[in-house]
Amino acid sequence: MLNVHAVRLVEVAGVGIPQTPLAIAAAQAAHASLPAVVTAHASRVFVFAALAARQERVACEPDTLYVAAMYTNMGLSAAYAHSNLRYEIDGADAARAFMQRYGASASVLDDVWCAIALHTTPGLPAHMSPLTRLLSSGVRADLFAANLDTWTQAERDQILAAWPRGIRFKERMIEAIGRGVGHRPMSTFGTVSADVLERVDPNFCRTNFCGLILGSPWND
Repeated sequence: MLNVHAVRLVEVAGVGIPQTPLAIAAAQAAHASLPAVVTAHASRVFVFAALAARQERVACEPDTLYVAAMYTNMGLSAAYAHSNLRYEIDGADAARAFMQRYGASASVLDDVWCAIALHTTPGLPAHMSPLTRLLSSGVRADLFAANLDTWTQAERDQILAAWPRGIRFKERMIEAIGRGVGHRPMSTFGTVSADVLERVDPNFCRTNFCGLILGSPWND
């Protein structure tokens, strides 16, 4: 297992990286389960989300946000190679179980679960809790460069120096998602993962919402 203590950063772009046993264990779990392209993404997501919280003057407990970021894509890991659930649900379940072992309250567990489960769902996070909104904001910043001008060039440079995107990050991230959901194509109906499989799997056939309605056995 990666020795996170040996490589752990204390501060990036003015954002303190949580150093508690909970945060360290979350980072260790992510590094032990996921490829480097995904864990680096998770680390950048945390800092972007924390910067957004600071800019918007929104209170968000750092440890909770950090765990949510580390577990955002945990459902893509090999542990869920036989799951038929959406990978976001697997990650949310894993984060809830992890935080429960550390004595998190029921409200925190529910908040983390919703933040991870909804982080790829367009339109909903903005109307949910601050944690859900901030996590989604961090994900969109790192993947889509959403609101990138919100951060200074110095902040962006420091984030990328700490966790470089590396060559072909965009393609490698898409490939990582594809590997994590390729065995459960039906779980991607109505999600962004369907876009991924449509790109990486030539045999993928997208489920059509209109087709489900028109093909239903109702005798109208």
